[in-house]
Amino acid sequence: MPTQLVDRRPQLNQGQLVASMVPPPRFDDVRFSTYRPDPAEPSQAAAVVAAEAFARQINERQPAKRGVFGRKAPVTGAGLYFDGGFGVGKTHLLASLWHAVDGLKTYGTFVELTHLVGALGFAATVERLSTHRLLAIDEFELDDPGDTMVVSRLLSELAATGVSVAATSNTLPGQLGEGRFAADDFLREIQVMAERFSVLRINGPDFRHRDLPAAPDPVSDEDLAAVAATVDGATLDQFDSLCEHLATLHPSRYGALIHDVPAVYLSGVHAATDQAMALRLVVFADRLYDADVPVIVSGAPLDSVFTPEMLAGGYRKKYLRATSRLIALSRLQPAAS
Repeated sequence: MPTQLVDRRPQLNQGQLVASMVPPPRFDDVRFSTYRPDPAEPSQAAAVVAAEAFARQINERQPAKRGVFGRKAPVTGAGLYFDGGFGVGKTHLLASLWHAVDGLKTYGTFVELTHLVGALGFAATVERLSTHRLLAIDEFELDDPGDTMVVSRLLSELAATGVSVAATSNTLPGQLGEGRFAADDFLREIQVMAERFSVLRINGPDFRHRDLPAAPDPVSDEDLAAVAATVDGATLDQFDSLCEHLATLHPSRYGALIHDVPAVYLSGVHAATDQAMALRLVVFADRLYDADVPVIVSGAPLDSVFTPEMLAGGYRKKYLRATSRLIALSRLQPAAS
C-alpha cells in the first residue's frame, strides 16, 4: 500500500544541515574523466580543462602565513562560474570539481546555502565556511533583494579568508535577478558578485533529450494507483494536496521529504496556479532529480506544469530546467516489488 508524502514532516537540526551539504547521490561517482563532451561543442571539452586547472590551483594554494605581528597575510579566494543552458553538464562539472579539491569543502544549492545562513546566522556561517577551501554552489539564483545582499556579503567575506567559490547557473553573473525584482536597486551588489568569477560558457543541447523519446503520456487514476501498489515504499499523492503540503515546508526540507522514496506517483497533475506554487515545484523537481526518483502521473503531462505566461517571465530558465528534469524522471522505470 503506497504511503503519502503529505504525511511526512521532516525536521533537520543544524548539524544535519551542514553534514548534508555534499553533492547529491547521483553525483557520488562523477569525475572530470566521466564527463562526456559533445564533439560538436568544443566549449564542453574546454570547460573540463579549465575546471581541472581551477581544482589544481586550489590544491596548490598554500595556507596564509602569519606575519611578524601574528596577523595572517591576506589570501583571496578565486571564483569560477559555469554558465550554460540546461543539460550541458554544468552540475556534473561542479561536482567533479568538488571531488577533485582536497581538504574541507562545501557543496549545496543556492536555496540550501541561504537556508544555512538563516539557520546558523551570518557570522556563524562565515566562521564555519571560512575554514574550507571551496564553496560549490549549484543553481545560483537571486530571487529577491534580500538574497542578493546576503550572498554578496557572504561571498565577499569568504573570499577575504581565502575560500574559493564555484557556481553554476543559466544566467551570467551580471544578469542575476534580471526581470525578477527591482534589480537596478541592487545593481552594485550584483556587479560585485560578477567581478568575483571567471566565466566558463558551456554550449550544447540538453543531454537529457539527446536521441530520447518524448515523455510518457499520463496514465489514468486507476492505473496510477494500481502500479503504485506494486512498488514497495512508493508514495501516491493528489497533486493539489502535495502542493499545499510543500507550502508548509521550507524548501531546504524537500530533500528529506523524499528520502528513501523509490518512486513518486501523482494524480490529477495540472498547471501551477500561481508563481509561488510554481517556484516550490521547481525546488521539489530539483530534489527529485538529485535523488533519481521516478515520477509517474495522471492528469496533465509534466511538460505543461508551467504555463506559457510563466515561461515568458523572469523565471523562464528555472521553469525550463525543472521541466527538463521532470521529463527525464518520467522516463525512469521504478523497480516493482
